[in-house]
Amino acid sequence: MVELWQINQKFFVLINCQGLGYEIQILESLFLKLKTNHLSNKNITLWIKYIKKEDSDLLFGFTSKEQKNFFIEILSIRGVGSQISMAILNKFSINEVINAIKTQNKKLICSVPGIGQKMSDRLILELKSKFKNEILLEEEKSKDELKIKDPEINKMMEDLQLTLQSLNYKNREIKNIFPIILEEVDLLNKKEKNLSFENLLKLAMNHLDKNSSNLGR
Repeated sequence: MVELWQINQKFFVLINCQGLGYEIQILESLFLKLKTNHLSNKNITLWIKYIKKEDSDLLFGFTSKEQKNFFIEILSIRGVGSQISMAILNKFSINEVINAIKTQNKKLICSVPGIGQKMSDRLILELKSKFKNEILLEEEKSKDELKIKDPEINKMMEDLQLTLQSLNYKNREIKNIFPIILEEVDLLNKKEKNLSFENLLKLAMNHLDKNSSNLGR
């Protein structure tokens, strides 16, 4: 890396490659990281998207293949240019964009500079089709996430999972009985019943042993 600079909301890095200087537009997060950590003498790896225009050649650099591919998918939508695509990735993570598409959060999409109501409608419609597999995966993750507000119980559940794995129970079995365990924990008054890790372990093993014949452990 030779030099960093910013023009309005565009962020650039000049990279020396075998004596040739390449001007690359990067995301703000990488720009700040490079600037803050003074990495001018460090090697950096970028996934590059090259765009040729009539009057210029543009290079866009990303720290991961996923970011680059996401940029390309956004860019493929009619009416969406490279700077809108960069603005989206500057403001939100890939998961945040996918979640906005899934929930049709037009207000969130419109918060990106340069995106109006019509463009947000088009983005949500077309990206929903392009990322339907990712959206389905996020929905499955949401269903599987254990919503535990008590940090002490949360820690016990994490320890419980590790202990059950060490006892050679399968992850599929553990995953299936955890919602049941949490429902029973909610029924217990933690202070009065003196809920402990040992109690949770016994409870979990009882359920696992009952289900072992069905699950084929």
